[in-house]
Amino acid sequence: MKITKIKLFTFLIAITMVSCYQQERKCTDFKTGKFEFTQEIDGKIQTSTFERTDSLQIETYNGKTDTASVRWVNDCEFILQKTHPKNMQEKKAITMKILSTKDKTYTFEYSFVGDAKTQKGTVTKIN
Repeated sequence: MKITKIKLFTFLIAITMVSCYQQERKCTDFKTGKFEFTQEIDGKIQTSTFERTDSLQIETYNGKTDTASVRWVNDCEFILQKTHPKNMQEKKAITMKILSTKDKTYTFEYSFVGDAKTQKGTVTKIN
């Protein structure tokens, strides 16, 4: 009986401590503005910049500019759909989910809509 009470007490303490830790998610701070995304592709650092309004995202990468519509699902999730896709791959919508925010950056997870494979990245707000 005494061991059960100790286990219960330990469990309650653990749950309390876990519930107190919550990553910051001020997603609305990142709905609009100018951003920079840096990633490593084939061993080289690649950077793209983009500007997002409530309904559009205009991205420049390697001197080329693409426009996508933005549809917010909730404050931390949105779907990107290229406005002028050049092939079937570009016609696929991308779902984006902001996982955490800190200062001028947010960490996100993204995938093609309906695809279970996700990737993560970090974006910096530059304006």
